[in-house]
Amino acid sequence: MAKLDPALFIRDVRQEVARVTWPSRKETLITTGLVLALSALAAVFFLLTDKLIQFAVSLLFGFGA
Repeated sequence: MAKLDPALFIRDVRQEVARVTWPSRKETLITTGLVLALSALAAVFFLLTDKLIQFAVSLLFGFGA
């Protein structure tokens, strides 16, 4: 079993982090905005779908909110 060397581990991690291509602030803000907008759109879609199903059930069976 190999002995763990914390200094070697830290050095390897720093080398890997240096290779990462980090997004710019602008790219981060744009993608965050898109995620929030699409989440809101999905929420509205599921709200409307739920209301439509609720209406159909109340028509078919005569109960529901």
